[in-house]
Amino acid sequence: MTDASAPPADTTLTGAGAPPAPAYRVLAQFVRDLSFENPRAPESLRVEGKPAIDMGVEMSAQGRPDGLFEVDIKLSVKASQAEQALFHVELVYGGLFQLQGVREQDIEPMLLVECPRYLFPFAREIVSKQTSDGGFYPPLLLEPIDFAAIYMARRQQQQAQMEAPAAGQA
Repeated sequence: MTDASAPPADTTLTGAGAPPAPAYRVLAQFVRDLSFENPRAPESLRVEGKPAIDMGVEMSAQGRPDGLFEVDIKLSVKASQAEQALFHVELVYGGLFQLQGVREQDIEPMLLVECPRYLFPFAREIVSKQTSDGGFYPPLLLEPIDFAAIYMARRQQQQAQMEAPAAGQA
């Protein structure tokens, strides 16, 4: 039984003339680049204890002539133990996004925070599968990433770099 008074799921409940709520649509997701190295196999598979993990995260976004945006997350994960490399995974995972109702000043945070937040679980699964396929058990499960904190730190770093030359000229 359905509720006849409920609006269809795809309608927006904004008032007449009100701008639509900010949103994005994911049009495609893809692996742009993937590399897995296991330089000491099979000896690296017999390691006891927990390896040291060194992880890097980068986000990038660019507009396209058709009005869509490409967003990439680059994950680099290196595992080592006793200064011996165990594995190295590099993944660039991307998505094609369409933004709707996003104000100009909110485009960059949407592309570098919300879009990567959407893509991350899929990239996490790929890294996990690669480490599992490489013979490592248990596979590496990346912790959730705070993309907003990374974005804010990046903005502060850019602002500090812009202020540093000005301070040197005074």
